[in-house]
Amino acid sequence: MQRNLALLILFIPGVIAAFGIKLMRDTLFDTFYPVFMYGSIQFIAGLILFLGGLIFLAGFIVYRDRKKRNQEKKSAS
Repeated sequence: MQRNLALLILFIPGVIAAFGIKLMRDTLFDTFYPVFMYGSIQFIAGLILFLGGLIFLAGFIVYRDRKKRNQEKKSAS
């Protein structure tokens, strides 16, 4: 159950980051969504989504790595 929850926690920001990449790519190839008035706004929104998803994923991995390392130190003592 914990692994499924961890997978879900990692899946959602991954999809958000992928959508951010898609928005930036579409801006470069002149495909605009009607929600955004200008291409620059679409690109900035895509960049924010990409960076937000990437930062969340990186933080999650660093947190789990530190937690695992601390448990190994305690068990070795």
